[in-house]
Amino acid sequence: MASVRQFQVTFDCAEPERVARFWCELLGYVLPPPPEGFATWEAFGNAQPPERQGAAFACTDPTGVGPRLYFQRVPEGKVVKNRLHLDVRVGTGLVGEERLAALEAECARLVPLGAARVRLLLADGENESCLVMQDVEGNEFCLD
Repeated sequence: MASVRQFQVTFDCAEPERVARFWCELLGYVLPPPPEGFATWEAFGNAQPPERQGAAFACTDPTGVGPRLYFQRVPEGKVVKNRLHLDVRVGTGLVGEERLAALEAECARLVPLGAARVRLLLADGENESCLVMQDVEGNEFCLD
């Protein structure tokens, strides 16, 4: 039997720090401490060659349970729907109107942070309701 492996989720984006900070707010993640020898991430960034400044950022689960999220700058923009997305579990165990209220409340919290509501998928007898959204650079995720 194969052993369970740790993994990180990597986002290609235009503005790594902006996208990382959004996901920190969404998930309750935190920024890791800056590399040894630097008091802040800004100081670390300023020490990099110009082409590397702002090229990457990361955030971590403060409990150590969830995967590290890594954000890397890429030259091309997003042009099609993601083939992979994260389901953010805000309605676990809830059904019907109670679930919809939890999804809508989280959506209302995220829109002022730069998220965009895409569409509500209502329960269909097989799946419970979920809310499709986009982060600050258009990456899809679901409030589930």
